[in-house]
Amino acid sequence: MKNGPTVLTVLLNYRTADMTLKALDVAVRETADIAGAITVVDNHSGDGSFEKIRDTVAARGWDRVRVVASGHNGGFGAGNNIGIRLGLPDGSAPDFVYLLNSDAFLEPGALRILLDAMIANPQVGFAGGYTFGQDGVFHNTAFRFPTIFSEFESAAVTGPISRLLRRYIVAIPEPAQSMDVDWLAGASLMIRRKALDEIGLFDERYFLYFEETDLCLRARRAGWVVRYVKESRIMHIGSVSTGMKTWKRRPGYWFDSRLWYFTKNHGVVYAALATLAFVMGSLVQRTRQLGRGRGAGPDSLLRDLVSHAFRSLWQRRLVGGRPTEST
Repeated sequence: MKNGPTVLTVLLNYRTADMTLKALDVAVRETADIAGAITVVDNHSGDGSFEKIRDTVAARGWDRVRVVASGHNGGFGAGNNIGIRLGLPDGSAPDFVYLLNSDAFLEPGALRILLDAMIANPQVGFAGGYTFGQDGVFHNTAFRFPTIFSEFESAAVTGPISRLLRRYIVAIPEPAQSMDVDWLAGASLMIRRKALDEIGLFDERYFLYFEETDLCLRARRAGWVVRYVKESRIMHIGSVSTGMKTWKRRPGYWFDSRLWYFTKNHGVVYAALATLAFVMGSLVQRTRQLGRGRGAGPDSLLRDLVSHAFRSLWQRRLVGGRPTEST
């Protein structure tokens, strides 16, 4: 029997059975000397993923791996919540929960490094590591919380403005060393169970995007530290389940999540000002394009954002107080 803190690894699958099995194979190896178990949650794929993963796990004799079906697709947070609530196979709660994307692959020792970092500092509630793509290029996974200033800067995309507001830019440039940050991406994220006991699980109002931001903000407000651990390395392909890399326009749930994040955490007025800041930043960018003799064509993101904001304002009057679920 393995000694030490227990870790429940939760791996969420949505129509990526083959890749999930590859990530799981690595996870099984990297957790071999760590007490705990792995739970694979199939998020209602409906394409045979559940059966394929279940049968492969049985055939390979991975007795520490449990495969469960969510029964519905409630999104990233809801799917992970299912695995977290199930706990360890014996019904006990783990000391730590480790969330791993189906397209994320642990480098040797990566999970152990995160665990050791959290054991060494009891105030660390969340920890994630250095993430890179298949090409070896660094991926941003450590961030600052979104603000009115970051909304303006991200839309303006202008050197002087970005330099002036550099302390508010959401994506933190590649850190030279481990450091405390505001929030971390959920592709590889270790969470102290005591922190979850205090702040709760993912808010299932978010279907996709902003759920990690919200969870880390709740943790920070409760006094927990969010730690970027550079020595823990993970290769992440990215957007395999969501198809984000091929998006021509952002889906309605992205706008829903963004609006709910600002409204829930900062209030309706702040959410409106954040949207206005993005509009003003977009106007700065369009003015720069015109000044350079380039036509400023229609901006689908700006148009969709404004349309969503006005539609949500109208529907808020009808339903009384919360952003709508869809667009």
